[in-house]
Amino acid sequence: MKDVLDELAATRRTMGTAELPAGDAYTIELRRHYGAHPDDVWDALTSPERLSRWLGPVSGDLRPGGTFALDGGEHGDILRCEPPHLLRVSWMFGPEADEWPGTSEVEVRLSPGPSGGTAFELVHAAAVGEPMFPTYGPGAGGVGWDLHLLALATLLGGGGTLDHEEFQASPDGREFSRRSAAAWGEAHLAGGGDPDQVAAAVEATTAFYLPDPNAPTGTGPR
Repeated sequence: MKDVLDELAATRRTMGTAELPAGDAYTIELRRHYGAHPDDVWDALTSPERLSRWLGPVSGDLRPGGTFALDGGEHGDILRCEPPHLLRVSWMFGPEADEWPGTSEVEVRLSPGPSGGTAFELVHAAAVGEPMFPTYGPGAGGVGWDLHLLALATLLGGGGTLDHEEFQASPDGREFSRRSAAAWGEAHLAGGGDPDQVAAAVEATTAFYLPDPNAPTGTGPR
């Protein structure tokens, strides 16, 4: 459990704003250090075989100007690709998202760490309004990215592939998600969020990632 929580603590989380083609957007920003060389981290971001081991199976025309699709429903265009430093993609979920192109973008930046390894930054900008953001806050996407970056750390550390479903159902995984939701609440507060809205958003995000098995199923963050 300590190693898992150490990985959670290794990430700095902030919330900000950005402009997308669809209009004003909020950002969730994750920054951390990986011990692996930037070339190795870049390969984990762009090799379909390795990408499938921490993010999910991927298909498409994987080149600048091409497209990608993950088996979980996420898909988009490859907007910029500058090996081994910068990757930017549009990020949609589900076929209905095609009606609002450019509503979400993910950019990953890599640079050599000051004492070796890789400084890793991920920025997810989303033009999301009612009811998603007021309900879930930055934890809507933030908890998911925390889980994926844990899986990436496992892969880069030589620990193999993290089974997301198995981990999230385990006591360690549930505690990880709980603390991640709380950490995104802290980032929301630091970004100027109303305390009452932040508390409600943390509760809603926690309930989504740690559902009551007896409660009816529904939709939530992606």
